[in-house]
Amino acid sequence: MSIFTPEQIQLDPLIQFFDYEHLPSALQERSKPWGELALHVLTTIPRNAERTVALRKLLEGKDAAVRASIQR
Repeated sequence: MSIFTPEQIQLDPLIQFFDYEHLPSALQERSKPWGELALHVLTTIPRNAERTVALRKLLEGKDAAVRASIQR
């Protein structure tokens, strides 16, 4: 189950990469704040080029945090 609706994903496919429920529980906890913030951005900021940039940069941060959590 996704925190995003199929309609939201269809309108803005980038948002699918903020899903976290498929991850192991420790990584879900690490990813969850980014998913919640992405949902906030998606629902409060009009769709335009700058919103896409904001989501892309947010995704970079989420990816780095998850990688940092699994590095040894």
